Amino acid sequence: MGQKYDKLSDKQISFIQKQKMFFVGTAYTDGKVNVSPKGLDSLKVVNHKKIIWLNLTGSGNESAAHVLRVARMTLMFASFEGPPMILRVYGKAKVFHNYDKQWQQLYSYFDDYIGARQIFELEIEMVQTSCGMAVPLYEYVQDRDQLINSFKRKGKKGTEKYWKEKNQLSLDGKNTHINKPIS
Repeated sequence: MGQKYDKLSDKQISFIQKQKMFFVGTAYTDGKVNVSPKGLDSLKVVNHKKIIWLNLTGSGNESAAHVLRVARMTLMFASFEGPPMILRVYGKAKVFHNYDKQWQQLYSYFDDYIGARQIFELEIEMVQTSCGMAVPLYEYVQDRDQLINSFKRKGKKGTEKYWKEKNQLSLDGKNTHINKPIS
């Protein structure tokens, strides 16, 4: 049932573009493994070998801390509507902050969000499909707006203050470099 590929097919790209949610998995060489659900219009397939996704501000910042040290990432998509399928995309990741020279070009792919804190670029090494026959069927209702509204209320300065208070270190104490470049 499961199959492996070295790049995304057109059919797999179409599947990804229809998904309302995806999951991001990262890990450092030791410590906690992080798996985060993501939503909104925050992921773009650039081509058959590259995906970028916009990381909005949240309570933790594990993915950035992990990728800065170990450049591996897995994205997982699961069909909650229609035919069953799970699609995993494995690869080498890079993280870009708003002070990086690549930020503006990459950010142009996305809507403007006050809470935008990083963009991740995944160079695809392997794509794997599996059946997903045990994944339940759900009906999409709508995106939640609480995160967007929260950072609209905070504004740019309030968001940056939140980053200093909550997003500088991972759960394992690794720096995320959200406020300053790596020297």
